Parts: sequence; C-alpha cells; structure tokens
Amino acid sequence: MTSKRSRLADDIRASLRDAHNHASGKTTKAIVHRVTPKETDAREARLMLGLSQDEFAALIGTGVGTVRKWELGTRRPSGAARTLISVIKKEPKAVRRALAKANEVA
Repeated sequence: MTSKRSRLADDIRASLRDAHNHASGKTTKAIVHRVTPKETDAREARLMLGLSQDEFAALIGTGVGTVRKWELGTRRPSGAARTLISVIKKEPKAVRRALAKANEVA
C-alpha cells in the first residue's frame, strides 16, 4: 500500500512540475487542452427584457453567478435554460406576461 501511495505522490509531483514549467513558458511533454465554450444568448435575452443580471436571474430562477458565467462564456445554460432564453429572444413580452401571471398565483 505504501509503494502505491509513494508512486501516486511521485506522479502528482511530476504533474505539478510539468504544469509549472508549462505556465513558465518552458517546453514540456504536457498535453494542453484548450476549451472555448460556445457563446450563449443569455445577455441578449436579458437586455431584451431590460433587466439587470440580478433581476434576470431571479426571473428565470437561477443564481446571479450562473448568469454571469453564461454571459462570460465560462459556462453554458442547461437545456431548459437554453430553451427559455430562446423563447425570451423570440417573444420577450409574452414571457414577461407569463412569468408575471405565474408570480401572481404563487
């Protein structure tokens, strides 16, 4: 068991060294994956409704941090959120009416 842990620790140290060397601009054998998330239309939909990020997040039932990440492109909305964003872009007034009625009932 000890030799397994020792090998794991050695592997982790080697990986950290490679990462540090790569970040320092040195040539390494590290495999680098570049991930560029696809843009979302969250910002466009939010602006169509004339809402702040806080207001938009509350309206669609998510956190403001999530909306910020969508707009920065570091995260993508889920399927349901993408659908709602698409509907907002096509029919912003209808969505506003529907959500206002839903809030009246609640």
